[in-house]
Amino acid sequence: MLDLVIRGGTVLDGTGAPARPADVGVADGRVTTVGEVDEPAARTLVADGLCVAPGFVDLHTHYDAQLLWDGDASPSPLHGVTTVIGGNCGFSLAPAGPDDAVYLTRMMAKVEGMSKRALEAGLDWEWRSFGDFLARLEGRLGVNAGFLVGHSTIRRSVMGDDAVRREATGDEVAAMVAALQRALGEGGLGLSTSTVHTHHDGDMEPVPSRSASRTELESLAAALADHPGTTLEMILQGCLTGFSPEEEDLMASLSAKADRPLNWNVLGVPAYVPGRIEHQLHASDVAAERGATVVALTLMQVMPVRITFAGGSLLEGLPGWREFLSQDEDEILAGLADPEVRRRLEEGAASDGAGILRARVANWPELTVEETFTPAAAPFEGRKVGDVAAEQGRSPFDTLVDIVVADRLRTGLRAPTPESDGDWVAGREVWRHPRAVLGGSDAGAHLDLLVGAVYSTAFLEGAVRKRGLISWEEAVALLADRPARLYGLKDRGRLVEGYAADVVVFDPETVGPGTEHTRSDLPAGQPRLYAGARGIEHVLVGGTEVVTAGEFTGERPGRVLRSGRDTTTVRAGAPW
Repeated sequence: MLDLVIRGGTVLDGTGAPARPADVGVADGRVTTVGEVDEPAARTLVADGLCVAPGFVDLHTHYDAQLLWDGDASPSPLHGVTTVIGGNCGFSLAPAGPDDAVYLTRMMAKVEGMSKRALEAGLDWEWRSFGDFLARLEGRLGVNAGFLVGHSTIRRSVMGDDAVRREATGDEVAAMVAALQRALGEGGLGLSTSTVHTHHDGDMEPVPSRSASRTELESLAAALADHPGTTLEMILQGCLTGFSPEEEDLMASLSAKADRPLNWNVLGVPAYVPGRIEHQLHASDVAAERGATVVALTLMQVMPVRITFAGGSLLEGLPGWREFLSQDEDEILAGLADPEVRRRLEEGAASDGAGILRARVANWPELTVEETFTPAAAPFEGRKVGDVAAEQGRSPFDTLVDIVVADRLRTGLRAPTPESDGDWVAGREVWRHPRAVLGGSDAGAHLDLLVGAVYSTAFLEGAVRKRGLISWEEAVALLADRPARLYGLKDRGRLVEGYAADVVVFDPETVGPGTEHTRSDLPAGQPRLYAGARGIEHVLVGGTEVVTAGEFTGERPGRVLRSGRDTTTVRAGAPW
């Protein structure tokens, strides 16, 4: 007898093959039949009028901390995601322990926009190794989760305070390689690192990986060649500003030494930047000429973001703002009450050094007061700052700051992000590029800015349901099979016989992201942005339903994915 049969749906199997009406049989957590099912089953799901697809794979999350208190990985499964990868950008919680807890907590809070109070309340730091950390998650997950080993974390564990101050000695590099080897042997999926200039720790120093020499980077990458089923992930300064020849050469070298693909984060697709896509993807051509593989992790389009003075991740990019927003809340509030401080901040935001942030973030009149938290600020909710300023006869910046101060910095502000069909059309060519992969929600991080977890339903709505740019078959392959292949995930990403029964059942007429809102459900009652989904009816992990009609079931069938056991080796230069 089968455990489950899903009857009457239209199967999109993840391979890109034409959709077809079929039943899906499930037993012992795996798909047994896709076609006509005549065996009896303990349970039946009726999927008339719905699409039945493999669960989506999100390669770039920062759920490392959240999974220790929220095994659901909320809200990602509400959007059809059944597998998440953490430990990206060089930041993981292991291998580390109590001695590094304060530093890593402050670093994660700063660089990934996480609540320091939530991390302090939610993490006990009782693990001593990467294997210990993975063991903590066994049996506690509603999703499948694997983790890269963070370069900054390894560097800190070996070099202590010196990790942010200097290059490593030969002995220290050897110790880092040994630590990475141990972590990979215990199940780490690969290495992640960062050289991007905007990544700072809690002391406003460059994160540890930014002090690494090329020799150190290459030595760590070469360690992957000894461990099956591993991969490389990286963010460089050129990811933001355009790759230099030196960065293209570095990525190709790291991939070649590891004999693994390297994916970089992230290729946005704004149509208004001519030549950017071609320039960035040139790095893949350079790598291919050397038998290496460099892959762009790409977004569906420009994601709308929320701006807030509490955390201030985007505002910190404005000249003179980073140091100011690094103060305690009371100090920030006192500063904002000082006309001279306001003047300096406004001048910094208007300066040439603000770059693209001047138009996208510091366009004060065009910001909308999206969400407020005090009675004094509530009358301005839903209004543009410029309109309020005109009524009051004051400058837009002073008007905005008064609202934010009245709201004790928590005001949610939305910058205009026009939905451009041009961006979507440009995106289609990138999604299909042989050296690009869709996916990278950043879920679990920057919780005051955006709900990255909506990327899958936003993609299905924007690319297929609203615009018809690609087919449902291709969209599902991009969300499920293609990322699974890049990381060599065994038996995931397709809805075919013998594969794990990670399944999403959705309504093609309504699928899309829900409305963003704030929830104070992190440890210590800390807030985060959150959004559910529309049209995601059922989500199964290993044949067990974790989401029904937009609600979590509380089941915990997820697996901790370990390199070699749950992944196959994808070699540099090989097709994937």
